[in-house]
Formats: sequence, C-alpha cells, structure tokens
Amino acid sequence: MKDRVDQPGATGLRSIRTGARPWPSFGPVEWLLLLVAVIWGGSYSAAKLATGQMPVLQFLVLRFGLTFLILLPALRGLAMASWPAALTGASMLGINLLAIFVCETFGVSLTTASNAAFLISLCVAFTPLCEWWLLKARPSGAVLAAAGLSLLGAGLLAFQHGGSANLAWGDGLMVLAAFLRGVMVCLTRRHGQAHGLPALTVTAVQMGVMTLGSAILMLAVHGAAWPPLPRSASFWSAMAFLVLLCTLFAFFVQNYAASRSSPSRVALLMGSEPMWGALIAVFFLGEQMALQGWIGGLLIVASAWWVTQPAKK
Repeated sequence: MKDRVDQPGATGLRSIRTGARPWPSFGPVEWLLLLVAVIWGGSYSAAKLATGQMPVLQFLVLRFGLTFLILLPALRGLAMASWPAALTGASMLGINLLAIFVCETFGVSLTTASNAAFLISLCVAFTPLCEWWLLKARPSGAVLAAAGLSLLGAGLLAFQHGGSANLAWGDGLMVLAAFLRGVMVCLTRRHGQAHGLPALTVTAVQMGVMTLGSAILMLAVHGAAWPPLPRSASFWSAMAFLVLLCTLFAFFVQNYAASRSSPSRVALLMGSEPMWGALIAVFFLGEQMALQGWIGGLLIVASAWWVTQPAKK
C-alpha cells in the first residue's frame, strides 16, 4: 500500500519563509518519487505477465512469501509490552490488504494492464467517501464532483472496445480493489498507528498474514497440489521486479521522502502512476487503447490530481 505523507519538508518551509515560488526545481527526492511512480506503473504489466504463467493464488503465495522472508528481521519491532494488541491490529490490516491484492491480481489477469493501472487510481476518489462512511468526515462538494468525474472516466475506459465478459469482470474487480484501498486508508488512520509499531514491522506482519491467507485460499480452491514453478526468465524477472522494486525499494523511498517533500508535490508525482502503467502496457505488452480509453484514463488522473490539491483559504 502507498503511505500517505502528512508533513511538508524543509523545501516547502523555505519557500514560505522567503516568499519564493512553492514548486522549486526537481531534486533527488522528486526524481526518486517519480521513479517509484514509474515502477508502480510497471507492476500491472509484470503481474499480467506472471499470472499468464501461474495460477493467481499460487502467484500470490509466492510473491508475498518471498517478501515476508526478506522482511523477517523487521519482526524484531514486535518486542514491546503490548505486542499482542499490536500484532492483532497489524494482522487486521493484513487481511484487508490481502482482499485488495486478491481483487487486483484476479482483476489484472482478466483485463488489460492499462485498464488496471487507470482503474486502481479510483481509490483517490473513493477515499473521501470512505472517510465519510467510516470516520464521519463529510467531503466537500468539489471532492464529490471529482468522484463522479472519476466514475465517468472508469466507464469510458472499461467499455472503450465495447466490453466483454472478461473485461467486465476484470474491470469490476479493479474498481472493488480501488474501493478497498480507500477503506484501508481509513483503517490505517484509525488502528494502524495506535501501538507505535515501526512501519517495516507492520509491513512484515502484513506480508506474513497475506502469505498465510493466500495459501489457505489456494488450498480451498485448488487442493493440496502445488503446480510446478515456471522456469522462464520472463516469469522470474517479473517476480523479482514485484518483490524487490515494487515492494521493498518503493517502500523505502516513500519513507525517505516523507519528511523531505511537500504532501501536494508527493501526491502530484505519485499521481502519474496510472499514466506510466498505461504507457508501459502499450509499448511493452502491445496492448491497444482507443481514444475513448485515453479520455477516460485522463479523466481519472485529472480527478485524482483535483482531489489532492490543498483547499484555498
């Protein structure tokens, strides 16, 4: 999941004090954030490639299991007096995250990677609605308008080629995943930081829960048989990309950038993720997008950018 950034960095403070322009030139932090947006954009093509060679649930067990093994040392953060309650809270977030990834991975396997990249960004529009529902924080009229614009864009995108059974299911699962991401933001705000666990420890617990949950689902659906692992270089390259870059590297960069850049700038840079995802799918997977699809995708991105802008006083 993508962590929300809550504190402006030193660059923004200097701009306020000196009266300089609020958007200074790109620095190392901004380039790193843009790189993460490109990496996350490529995750949909990587998942599409991997799930074409392995059943979805087995893929999830392998992806989360490898990530959990790498993050095992971070479980030392549970060495605290209130570790049972902290473990329970992090595990609940892990269950919600498992539901997100199940919807995402099945969704991207049934639709195009470009559609998946655009549709998942609906979470930016859904999050204020989830806050209204779960945290009783009513969104402004502008936010509701942006949510409506995003849904219009999603409809244009999903039916750019007239629609089909697989695309309808795949796109619907991606929309559900986007909604669950909005729920995740609210649950994290309510429970995620209640016990002061280090962020890497929370992530390690989540990966463990997701590995166990994926294994249980796989046993329930496919039985005890474990299909042979693919031997192709393309599969293992996609898996390494998802585990090392999309999870570990991206998580480190977000934590590094949290206190070094302004929230609005982070949101704007990370908001470019779906566009990168669509471009990578078109140029590397050979997917085709109609003009209607590009218009729908741009409406979703524009709505996400609108929602993340600070309110004018």
